[in-house]
Amino acid sequence: MTPLFNRDLSWLSFNFRVLTMAQDQQVPLYERIKFLSIFSSNLDEFFRVRMPAIMAVNKLLEKEPDAGGDETVSQDTLRQVLTEINRQQETYGQILTREILPALKDRGIHLCYNEPFTDLQLKLTKEYLLTSILTYLQPVFLADSEKDYFPENNALYFAVSLSSRQKPDQIKYALLNIPAALPRFFQLPKEDGLAQITMLDDIIRYHLDYIFPGYQINGCYSFKLTRNAEMDMDEFKGDILEEVETLIRKRELGVPTRFLFDAAMPMPLQQYLSGYLKIKPEEMVAGGRYHNLKDLNDFPLPLPLTDVFYPKNTPAKIAMAAETDHILDLIQRQDLIVHVPYQRYDYVLRFFNEAAIDRDVTEIYVTLYRIASGSQIAQALITAAKNGKQVTVFVELKARFDEANNIRWAKRMKDAGVKIVYSIPGMKVHAKTALVKRKRGYYHDYSGLIATGNFNESTARFYADHILFTSHPGITREMELLFLYLQSREQPADYQYLEFKHLLVAQFNMTDRFKWLIDREIANVRAGKPARITIKLNNLQEKAMIAKLYEAAEAGIKIDLIVRSICCLVPDPNIKVVRIVDRFLEHARVFIFHNDGQEEIYMGSADWMNRNLHRRIEVCVPVYDPAIRRQLKDIVDLQLQDPAHAQSAITAYIGKIE
Repeated sequence: MTPLFNRDLSWLSFNFRVLTMAQDQQVPLYERIKFLSIFSSNLDEFFRVRMPAIMAVNKLLEKEPDAGGDETVSQDTLRQVLTEINRQQETYGQILTREILPALKDRGIHLCYNEPFTDLQLKLTKEYLLTSILTYLQPVFLADSEKDYFPENNALYFAVSLSSRQKPDQIKYALLNIPAALPRFFQLPKEDGLAQITMLDDIIRYHLDYIFPGYQINGCYSFKLTRNAEMDMDEFKGDILEEVETLIRKRELGVPTRFLFDAAMPMPLQQYLSGYLKIKPEEMVAGGRYHNLKDLNDFPLPLPLTDVFYPKNTPAKIAMAAETDHILDLIQRQDLIVHVPYQRYDYVLRFFNEAAIDRDVTEIYVTLYRIASGSQIAQALITAAKNGKQVTVFVELKARFDEANNIRWAKRMKDAGVKIVYSIPGMKVHAKTALVKRKRGYYHDYSGLIATGNFNESTARFYADHILFTSHPGITREMELLFLYLQSREQPADYQYLEFKHLLVAQFNMTDRFKWLIDREIANVRAGKPARITIKLNNLQEKAMIAKLYEAAEAGIKIDLIVRSICCLVPDPNIKVVRIVDRFLEHARVFIFHNDGQEEIYMGSADWMNRNLHRRIEVCVPVYDPAIRRQLKDIVDLQLQDPAHAQSAITAYIGKIE
């Protein structure tokens, strides 16, 4: 049997690696605080997206122990996951209180964390309460409420135990929201030579006697409720836009997956809230005094400190692109690659901007998965349509947590005359592709763009990706055929008109081609020829591909893997696996096959996950240009040689590229 790691435990190990960055003394202080925020945000998403599935499988296995069909999942998986999460949260608290808060104090900043206010702080925070906070407070006495109270997803609340001063033996429970509309952190005047920062939670906590006049405050305990974010988008019977919008609204009303509460909350109050809010025992998770510490991303800097952040990243120019007036003409002469965020994203923006106003451009095609909220690319497509171009945009409405933004841009583009093609039922289009068709006398030329990451100028500032520009006739012709297919919105099995010789496209030839490439390496090593496989992915989970890698390793092939997040493969003497967590989010997918010295290199959007290979349209492209192949190999080699310092090494390497 092929040895495999459980995907959820593997993901948790990745998130723990994120957490360890907050301990790294080599990381600037405020960047360490941001890693605490990222860890917290990641864990919230895990409870919204993965925990519902884990709990459902656990319930199934309790009834039918042999059900499930996944050897990495057992009746013990839920316990293992929760145990690991509890361990990580304890580590989180220790890092914050024993390392980060003292380090802040050493730099002249004091966060009032689980400690009383001074008299001056009480006075100033009372003024803030009266002038700003009361606007948003909505206290509710649970026993007196005429209708059931419905806590918002991942919002913060206090559960308050009170007694009437006239009847101190009668306990009442109230819920009080901690407003998300206000900043989580509040700056106070210096005391004892330290800049003072407090949390909104404590401002409310220490003034409860004003909010509940006539009552004795017995206790106040924070909590939040996380709700299931999974939405069934496989089948749509009516207008897909309307149905997705309806599902987005329903998501915020999903069933609970976690009730995170202050561990100091008394058992009677826990039991009362569990019954009132219909929380199951396995959904009750004891935590610290403060929740939603993803808000640490907005932790203020009250002093003029310059060394608490990473040095400013200044993306490098690409000389040939910077010196040309027309990037489409450059692409016709030679292939071009951009390595973001090490190099400027401007060239991607220019690709779309120039296409929008070039009088000879007749058609523009693009797939959009996660659109930036202020997308210049979407705006360029709107401009192109208004300039008379035929613009076709495939917008994926099922991109989790970006559905509403994608819908907003889809409507704006459609109103401007852009032809919008929506999601294929039961399938996501995750490919990152664009094609520009330009009239040149009696013929047309084509400029293609294929990326490992989204066409999103916001995430390009901190996602490490590769973006290939090419006019290769075989590649661009196949891209045009792919866009014709996407407009059909047919299921891949029902579409008989595509044969790809260059592109690897999931649902058509991708898995078969990858297996064939691995089989060729196996055949070479058995014939006494050199063989090697190097792959960089975000996630590795698909069993058939993992089995094929094991087969290659057993044949004696050395395999190097860079897997950022989920890795269900178990390393062995011939398989090396490294994980890179650093300043930038490693997001690229690169595949290198030795091929007896005639290397084949691919890059694209596809991870080796079940969803990517079997339920999405993904595109990987062969890299033919020798200089670009060398760059990709050098970057991957730097990452394998020294994962901990790879990004600094790549920055230096990029600076030397002419």
